[in-house]
Amino acid sequence: MKHLKLNLLLFLGAIVLMLSCSSDSENTDDTDDTDDTDGTSDVASTPLSAFDEFNPDAVTISYDGEDITIDSNGLPNHTSPYWEETNPLHIDQVVAVALTPGRISDNRSYSLTVDSAPEIAASSTATGLGAIGIAVTGAPIFNDLEGNNRPIEEVIAETFDYAGAHNGPSGYHYHIESSNVPENTTLSFDDEKLIGILADGFLLYGRKCNSIGDHPTDLDVSGGHSSITQHDSDGKVFYHYHIINEFYFGNVIALFAGNLQGTPNTVM
Repeated sequence: MKHLKLNLLLFLGAIVLMLSCSSDSENTDDTDDTDDTDGTSDVASTPLSAFDEFNPDAVTISYDGEDITIDSNGLPNHTSPYWEETNPLHIDQVVAVALTPGRISDNRSYSLTVDSAPEIAASSTATGLGAIGIAVTGAPIFNDLEGNNRPIEEVIAETFDYAGAHNGPSGYHYHIESSNVPENTTLSFDDEKLIGILADGFLLYGRKCNSIGDHPTDLDVSGGHSSITQHDSDGKVFYHYHIINEFYFGNVIALFAGNLQGTPNTVM
């Protein structure tokens, strides 16, 4: 009976996933949000060396004046049980208890155009369902919701692979920080690695900050602050996000659960 109950919960969770992660990625204004930012920015350009971190087999970076466009085929460069069994990157489940329907496929693509010098907006913006950014691996970043303002919960977390991702109608995507397992040789876990770029043009890093070599203590409510990073060859300070060093529940840490502090663009 206990196993029957668990299977039923996992089945219901998969149904919820099919009805949720597929929603569009339009962001909604939240002018009532209060945070630590003062509505100003140093307007420092995003260091171009950060884009060297992106998976060249999946991601193409192009520049047009002050615009930077990140195009991706959505195919990550790490192993996962969500790859087809015939794919060399397929592995058996390491963390996930059950898998959501579908597999990583080559029919998903994503494009995001951002300003090369993004600014903090006068008011922050809540993220919507769907892609809110593009990770260095090429797969999209999602927020901490599964639909209808429903936060990630245990029955959903049990479908994430060690990369903190699962599959849905919108394809393979990340919700939470990756796991500290031997199979994880590329993804950030409690370190300063670059995670990707969010829809407002600000970069997202791991829980630690290169400027101090530890967890930063001056983050705003979205996990952002201004400091140098490993990508600042000239030691310039610029605003960026970090994964907030707090457990969402259990041992789960969300990649991004706050509001965007800049002006969001749509991940197409």
